[in-house]
Amino acid sequence: MTNHLVRRAAEAPQLPYDSGGFRRWAVIGEEDGSVHTGFGLCDLRPDGAVGAHVHSYEESFHILSGSVVLDVPEGSFLLEEGDYGLLPTGVPHAWRGAGDTVARWADMLAPVPRARYGYDTQAVPALPEREPVRIDVRDPRTRSYGHFEPAQMDPGKQSQDLLAVSASMRTALLVYSGITVKMMVDSDLGAAASTMFMVRYAPDGVAGTHDHPFEETYLILEGAVNAIFDGESYLLGPGDTAWAGAGCVHGFSNAGDTPVRWLETQAPQPPSRHSYRFTRDWDYLRETLGNPGTSEAEPGISEGNS
Repeated sequence: MTNHLVRRAAEAPQLPYDSGGFRRWAVIGEEDGSVHTGFGLCDLRPDGAVGAHVHSYEESFHILSGSVVLDVPEGSFLLEEGDYGLLPTGVPHAWRGAGDTVARWADMLAPVPRARYGYDTQAVPALPEREPVRIDVRDPRTRSYGHFEPAQMDPGKQSQDLLAVSASMRTALLVYSGITVKMMVDSDLGAAASTMFMVRYAPDGVAGTHDHPFEETYLILEGAVNAIFDGESYLLGPGDTAWAGAGCVHGFSNAGDTPVRWLETQAPQPPSRHSYRFTRDWDYLRETLGNPGTSEAEPGISEGNS
């Protein structure tokens, strides 16, 4: 069984809406060999609704376009493009349409929902539909939510105003080797089983081949990236999604002359040490010891097709 998967935006199925005006494309799930990751793209019509329910997994989300109302026991919140948040295991919640366009969001479910247990979801009594308010990430009562702006990925545009709308110092921008990372959902936000963050590669941004003891997903939002998964090369563009299972050797490089940006998730959460195993480091050790052993040279990253 393959330990990676690529889903093309052009091949996305035209799924029907259910009776509540909701639909979800299960991009990555149990049937794909995933153990820790359920990743999907959700649509909700302005007049649609998803009734109150709970999950035996945690759910994080990022609003891609439009607006939607999220009802939880603490209140009702109007979520708009760029907002993100966490719904811990067992928390009742419901979704309501808002605005005049379809709301679209990505969700990350960890561990993976299981078909044999009703996808680990249970309906519960309806929640009050209160007048929705916008989230305030500086209010400790709404620290399970946040807001992202693309300008936050530009090191030259960092400011106190932008940093002030972060839930913790760990959500400040991480910059290295042409790559910037903006943490969104992590343990500081209350997540226990997964993370969600934004990644941006400058035109010269490159990450050498490596693997992890956890699963990752990548939803490309802008630009183009050369990606390699276990020796297979792909050119990924906006709307494309990829998944790398634990132990999958993968690497990336910007395929164009403008930045590339994607939404990334990890599950389970990375360990405090040894979460990255770079091919080049172990090849270097073999060379230093003069023992070629059973070594695979680090493959190059080039354009390819799935």
